[in-house]
Amino acid sequence: MGSKEEAVPVPPWRKTRKPAQIRRQLSQDLIVETGLRVLDAEGLDALSMRRVAQELDTGPASLYAHVANKEELLELVYDRVLGEIRLPERDPSRWKDQLRAYSLEVYRVLNRHADVARAALANIPTGENSLRAGEFVYGLLLEAGMPPGNAALCLDRLSLYLIGDAYEGSVHVSRLRASEMTSPEEYFTAFATQIAGYYRTLPRERFPYLVGHIDDLIAADGEERFRFGLELMLDGIESRMP
Repeated sequence: MGSKEEAVPVPPWRKTRKPAQIRRQLSQDLIVETGLRVLDAEGLDALSMRRVAQELDTGPASLYAHVANKEELLELVYDRVLGEIRLPERDPSRWKDQLRAYSLEVYRVLNRHADVARAALANIPTGENSLRAGEFVYGLLLEAGMPPGNAALCLDRLSLYLIGDAYEGSVHVSRLRASEMTSPEEYFTAFATQIAGYYRTLPRERFPYLVGHIDDLIAADGEERFRFGLELMLDGIESRMP
């Protein structure tokens, strides 16, 4: 066999060409996936049609064939996040345990995408995954024997508690991004220390309990507070059961 011929080098005066990148076909799923990636990395304030278009190496106008505007993009991104929630088969005989497990699952999912909770407040859920979660909770309460009107209010208040807690967390995430701190633990330690220091300067004769019990006021971390509030909600719902 003959020897393999050596390749001819490129003349030094020619520019080296980068391999052409093959663009992925634009679709609503791709736009939403990219939007969620931007939100996770840079926060809700950075998410825009222009920013997503930049990530996809295209112009903003090309996105509007798939997503109407930023508001719709936020709704779709939020619904994509809710798709990560794992739901069991409803068992009304274990409604309280299942509602607790569901709430902790929502807590974990929303805290993986902390800023997304800001897009959820004041919106009536219409996405497929939002409806799936609502159907699970509402159906569980109805099958456990709660009257429809009470079950509707329980669904509404529980959803607000879950989203509100995640929203508070997203505010702290935004402050962490704006600070020079490198970890959530460092940020929350500094935040709690600052609050405790201020409370200790309050006039004790006017605020004896706040000043005297500041260590108890700041002792619990975020998940412990969430679990405590959740048990209050579940006990309240249980008191409304027939």
